[in-house]
Amino acid sequence: MARYEFVSTWCLEAPVEQVWDAVYDAEHWPEWWQGVAFTKKIRDGDENDIGCIWRLGWRARLPYTLEFESETTHVDRPHLMEGFTRGELNGTGIWRFYEGNAGTAAVYEWNVETTKPWMNALAPLARPVFVHNHHVIMKNGAVGLSKLLGARLVAAG
Repeated sequence: MARYEFVSTWCLEAPVEQVWDAVYDAEHWPEWWQGVAFTKKIRDGDENDIGCIWRLGWRARLPYTLEFESETTHVDRPHLMEGFTRGELNGTGIWRFYEGNAGTAAVYEWNVETTKPWMNALAPLARPVFVHNHHVIMKNGAVGLSKLLGARLVAAG
């Protein structure tokens, strides 16, 4: 398996609660996050959404929709949510939200491995394309969230 580790940061002039609510609400991602092909809730979680599972499809510049399930493993509203994925990507994702005088920083740490044989076979050559595709999707998310909230995007990387 090919392993990928990413850290993305979105800084917006918006309250942490607004940023949290939008990122937490995966059902509506396709409406504002370019590159999210679909989201479908597979299972509800407990009272804290632990165990909630979403089926997600992502598509950016590559002519391929990447699909996997994401299960919530920890929630500390509005500062932290963690989960793991399984499917075409296996791994973990952690969202952290920080609020300061200038707004909110949303930091996403994504550590995954590809599971498809063709992805693993192409990884030595295609890694830069896969990485670029990830960065495009995350930049689209930052821009879309900024528009959704009517908040200035200070930084996205």
